[in-house]
Amino acid sequence: MNRRAALSVLLMVSLGHLLNDMFQAVIPAIYPMIKESLGLSFTQIGIITLTNQITSSLLQPMVGYFSDKHPRPYGLALGMCFTLTGLLLLSFATSFVLILLSVAFVGVGSSVLHPESSKVARLASGGAKGMAQSIFQIGGNVGRAFGPVAVALIVVPHGQGSIRWFAFLAVVAVWVLARIGRWYKHQIERYGQNKSKFDIENESHLTRRQVVAALLVLLVLMFSKDFYTANIQNYLTFYMIDKFGLSVAASQYVLFAFLVSTAIGLLIGGEVGDRYGRKYVIWVSILGSSPFALLLPYCNLTWTIVLAILVGMVMSSAMSAILVYATELLPGNVGMISGAFFGLSFGLGGIGSALFGWLADMSSIQYVFQLTAFLPLLGIVTYFLPNIKE
Repeated sequence: MNRRAALSVLLMVSLGHLLNDMFQAVIPAIYPMIKESLGLSFTQIGIITLTNQITSSLLQPMVGYFSDKHPRPYGLALGMCFTLTGLLLLSFATSFVLILLSVAFVGVGSSVLHPESSKVARLASGGAKGMAQSIFQIGGNVGRAFGPVAVALIVVPHGQGSIRWFAFLAVVAVWVLARIGRWYKHQIERYGQNKSKFDIENESHLTRRQVVAALLVLLVLMFSKDFYTANIQNYLTFYMIDKFGLSVAASQYVLFAFLVSTAIGLLIGGEVGDRYGRKYVIWVSILGSSPFALLLPYCNLTWTIVLAILVGMVMSSAMSAILVYATELLPGNVGMISGAFFGLSFGLGGIGSALFGWLADMSSIQYVFQLTAFLPLLGIVTYFLPNIKE
């Protein structure tokens, strides 16, 4: 495959990820609106996030495992149809139960997209697996960044019913994913159904004990990163409104800045990981973000925004490095590993959101930000990861 064709595929899969995650981002972005209109508590807000992310986290490893054995290229487009259904339900949901049902549909759609799209990015990587994974994930981060802006521009002025306007973009996403599925089908026929040529060339030299220990360390790192990120993504708007008196629309733009910074961090992390090794990126990413996280709850408005951007940029650079590192631990299982780690990320984020919502009800949203600031310090366990790249 020539470089131009590979880049074209990567950009298309990134676009599909962008649209999928923009739809996902609509859910937390409308929390202030539905909290007021439906009289929800912070605990119920956390349960909504938990429902959405648990449907993804429980299904993704199973979808990934199945796709490793029996690839279904056009499953990408089918998964987007679930997301479309969830958006339409969300546009007229007037009860807590209907909200939960709609976000569950959106979660199922996401559970199909992530493991299969990650395999597509791997096939189109040309060996630069970290950069390919970053390009794929940047689409998701940009989509999550534009979700709050779209809500501020469309949903806040026109009401919850205007969410159905996103259905037109969902149709575009189905078309994009169907085109990717056509290309993916040709690659399966060319390279075989179970492994891409890059997985075959990169068998792991580690013992089983080392692999298990490394996976446990990655689990701790994912816990640290995703619990902290869940708090920022779901409650930063409430924090800005509560502490600084910002409007709902203004708080959405702060969240947008944070999410854009995570996209930039992903790109940097992928390039550095390919050049110097994933372990060094993980070191700097998680542990290196702790000073910014610890200072953030005690700053004025300007510095809070600056530190939120810095912590988003630094911490997000770990995701592609962690995912590629894990696939190199167990080569030939890209779908299962991608599904497990994306699912773990969503599941931990959902649990963290529910826990922090309950804690905010019991104390305050500012106390939650002070408490979670210590989570990035767990990045110290990166020391125990074995070196894969010499």
